[in-house]
Parts: sequence; structure tokens; C-alpha cells
Amino acid sequence: MNEIKPPKKPLIYYYGIAFVLLILFNSLIMPFAEKHQIEEVSYNTFIQKTEDKDIGSVKIEDNEITFTDKDKSHVYRTGEMNDPDLVKRLAASGADFKNIPARQASPIENFFLNWILPILILWGIGSYVSGKMMNRMGGNAMTFGKANAKVYVKSKDGGITFADVAGEDEAKESLSEIVNYLHDPKKYQEIGASMPKGILLVGPPGTGKTMLAKAVAGESHVPFFAMSGSEFVEMFVGLGASKVRDLFKQAKEKAPCIVFIDEIDAIGEKRSNQIGGNDEREQTLNQLLTEMDGFESNNGVVILAATNRPEALDPALTRPGRFDRRVPVELPDLKGREAILKVHAKKVKMDEDIDFNKIARMSSGASGAELANIINEGALRAVRENRQTVTQSDLEESIEVVIAGYQKKNAILTDKEKWTVAYHEIGHALVAAKQTNSAPVQKITIIPRTSGALGYTMQVEEGNHYLYTKEELENKIATCTGGRAAEEVVFGSISTGAANDIEQATKMARAMVTRYGMSDDFDMVALESVNNRYLGGDTSLICSAQTQTQIDKLVVTIVKKEHEKAKKILTDNREKLDELAKFLYERETITGEEFMNILEK
Repeated sequence: MNEIKPPKKPLIYYYGIAFVLLILFNSLIMPFAEKHQIEEVSYNTFIQKTEDKDIGSVKIEDNEITFTDKDKSHVYRTGEMNDPDLVKRLAASGADFKNIPARQASPIENFFLNWILPILILWGIGSYVSGKMMNRMGGNAMTFGKANAKVYVKSKDGGITFADVAGEDEAKESLSEIVNYLHDPKKYQEIGASMPKGILLVGPPGTGKTMLAKAVAGESHVPFFAMSGSEFVEMFVGLGASKVRDLFKQAKEKAPCIVFIDEIDAIGEKRSNQIGGNDEREQTLNQLLTEMDGFESNNGVVILAATNRPEALDPALTRPGRFDRRVPVELPDLKGREAILKVHAKKVKMDEDIDFNKIARMSSGASGAELANIINEGALRAVRENRQTVTQSDLEESIEVVIAGYQKKNAILTDKEKWTVAYHEIGHALVAAKQTNSAPVQKITIIPRTSGALGYTMQVEEGNHYLYTKEELENKIATCTGGRAAEEVVFGSISTGAANDIEQATKMARAMVTRYGMSDDFDMVALESVNNRYLGGDTSLICSAQTQTQIDKLVVTIVKKEHEKAKKILTDNREKLDELAKFLYERETITGEEFMNILEK
């Protein structure tokens, strides 16, 4: 889609500026320049030149005398003196002289110079300063209350279409109805169906909500207004509401059209009765509610909005009649990740033997934006290696870059630290391999990364995994504790390398008790709520202090039980633990296939 630029100013505007500058130049700059070309001399010099008859023309004013030499090549100026013989002396020298009386300014001229001109100068300075301030706030002094929405029309190449968006088939199917309605509204009107006034796109960051909105615009071929929620928020009360009115006024004039408001939670947050609330934001929200479903209809205006905080929106905004439909834009599954990788790979020169299914399995949990970044990182690595195409190894390495960062070239571990990291990572892999229903090990490395990890063990699920049983979660906790357990079994001491493992194990154990109902003490009672599900899923306990103490005890019991299980697995397989750790120590990076060959040998 191409953005419609605001119209250029007419030529008369620039001619007017040039005319004003020309007048100022002639009335101010030229006299000033001429004045500085005159040489200041003493009155004695003036008398000497008259006596020597080396003088041409003379102008006598009230407070100064301006004169030239005989050939008029130089201009001089001196102060006027009380000289009674001046006229006789000038007549004797043969000079051409005249007396210029002081000019008296008219009352109108005095009024203009003393009043009008200072006011105009102050007004110009004020306009310049206020314009600078408004530009910093996203507008200018002449556009208060105007909606700065970007207006797009169809570009020559067609812009973004649904074919450019992969991995969100359900969302595309829901949004395609809007496109069909805009193309052929009679088909819906004949049966009495009306199109939803508003559609809310919700999902985690990077899943393609804005891209879907652009695809709707590219498919529908109607005017498309795009604006961010934060652009409505102004310093002064009432300006945001004015922007909303102006936006919908423009949209109605160009109907049928689409209005897209990105990050609508900036103005659509729930209203409260707290003292000191944001009156400007609430007035903007009230105006938006009125425009979407008030006394006036918005026939032909379809509103799309995107947010990753749907639970924070005001109920009056999300009710039917305003946002009739909520379209989830979730993280893609295995099939969706593979399709997204192929879409982005079209723009890059790839080897013919790329296994996109394997890359999709290795990038479990990645969003569309992260998958695009993986393809780009692979292309950058191919350039660094002086290759013309992207290989499978480039993409696999780019996944590690996105997950754990780049390899640290200058990080040199001591021999003891290297052995500790080797046993730690093999501990994770060995515990995972010796348990049932665990994801296969894909890769093990002890090369430090820029994220701070000294090594890691990558496990890759064979397919999509939506449900986890209690036993599977316990196995995952045991795998997390496997690194620390290996240190205890081999060295009889522990290190700080298990910090992230401890955090993950504790988080899973607490979820089992508070959210999944997997403890006999509390049965199916919810003790924790999830906030901002699409932004990390922060949790808060909804129970008494005594219950919290009991929860802590149960969490410690679960983690301790799985820790002991991990130590027993490693103790029973000590020979394989030593053999695999030595192999990893020498190679620094091994594949899951190499790991399993040694384990099963």
C-alpha cells in the first residue's frame, strides 16, 4: 500500500515569501550595507579638503555631513559643527552642496513602527517556538485536534495480500469476510446480514496482527486509514477527542473504507474512579465509543484494532455493536511455522535441500517475527562465510543465535569450568534420554553465548504438543535438575550454573500446584491468576497467607523429589555420564545423533 502524502503548498505561497524577503532586503540590509561603505573622518579633514578644492558633492544634514572627493571615488562622513563660514568655504571650493532637513515621520508611520511592527515580530517568534514544541509532541501549532492518520491506497505491486501471510489460517478466514463484504455488500444485505462494525486482533507481539491489517487493505482495494492509539493522546484535554472526530469524519467521506487503530489499549484502557485519573484519555475513549456506536451510523466504515492486552480494554469498547468479533492471532503451530519460513525464504537465495520441517521443529514457540529474523540471520551468516546461498547449517545456527545469542569468541573457560559445564549439559541430556515421553535431544554444546549461557542442551519435539500430563511435567522438572545433579554426583559440589534451571523447575512446580490442580492437598482449586497472557503471563496469587506457605512447601517437595530422581538416574549411568562428558569436552558441540549412538552403544 502506498501512503497518500499531504498536498504541496501553492506557488503563490512561495512567491509571497520571496516578495517579503525582497522588501526586507531593500529596506534593511541594503541601507545597512551602504552605510558601512562610508569612511568616517574628522571635521579638520573636511575643512582641509575644501581648502584644497578636493571635494565633489556635499550633503549637509542635522547631525552629519556626507561628502565625496573631487573624482567621487570615495565617500566620507563627519559630524556637523557650528561653522558660520561653511557655506562660503564650500562655494569657494566649487563643491556641489545642499542642505537636507530632518525628515519628520508621519503619525501613521510612528504607529506602525512603535506598535504594529513589534507585535508582528513577537507573533512570529511565538509561532516559531510553539511550532517547534508541537512538532516534538507529534503535531504543530496549526493542527491542534486534527487526526494525523496515514491514508493508503493500492500500490502498483498490489502491496501485502493474504498470500504473504502464513501460519494464521483461522484469522485470515475470519478477515476474508470483511474483504468479501467490501467487494459485494449486496450479497450480505439481501439476506439481512450486516458486517461486524469492529474487529479486534489480539495475540502476542510479533504474530502478525499489523501485517494482517495491511493484508486486508491490500485485498479490499479501499481507502485504508492507519493510526496508533498513542497518537490520540495529547497534553491538553479535549484534543484526543477532537482527533477521533476528525478521523471518523474523513473515513465517512471516503466510505467504504477501513480504519486501523494499532495498540488500541493506549486509549481503550478500563475507566476507573481513581482520583487524578487521565481525563484526556477518558474523553478520547468516550468519543471513540460514541463514534463507533452512537446515534450516527458508520455505514461502510470497518474498524480494525490490534492489541496484546485485551483484558485491559474497557468493557464498553469490546461489547457487541462496537467490536463484534475478536480474532485471536496466536503463535503458529508446526505447520504454520513451516509455512511462514517458506514465505520469508522466497526473498532469500536458499539451497534446494533445505529441510524447513526440521527448522520449524527446532524453533518451537517462535512467533512470525522471530521466524523472519531466523531467515535473515541465516542469510547474514551465509554472507559472512562468503557463500552465495543459505544452507541448512546457516538456519540451524541462526536459531541458536535467536535463542541464546552469538558465540563468544573471547570467552575462555578454565579447564575446571569446561569440565563442569560439560558434565552439567550431559546431565540434562542423560536424564531426559532415560525418561519416557521426553523430547529427543537435538544438540549439546559448551560454547559460551552472548546471552550469558556457558552451554545448553537443545531438545526438539517431534510434533505439536498442546497438553502435558502430570508425569510429563515431572519429567521436565527432573531434566531441569539434571545439570545440578551431575555436578553433585561427579564433583561433590555445586556451582552457579544452574540458576536458570532452578527458575524453570520452580515455575513449573508452582504452576502444577496453583493452576493445574495437580496436588492432592488443593485438588482442583485455582490459587493463582494469570495477567497479561500475551505479554509473558505474569501471575498473582489469590489465596491467604497460610495457603501461600503451604504452596511453598508443596513446590519444594515436588522439586526435591525430581532432583533426587535425577541424581539416581545419573548415579546408575555413571559410566555413560563420564564417557559422554569426555566426548563433549573434546568436541565442544555434539549432535543428538552422536549422543544417542554413544548412549546406546
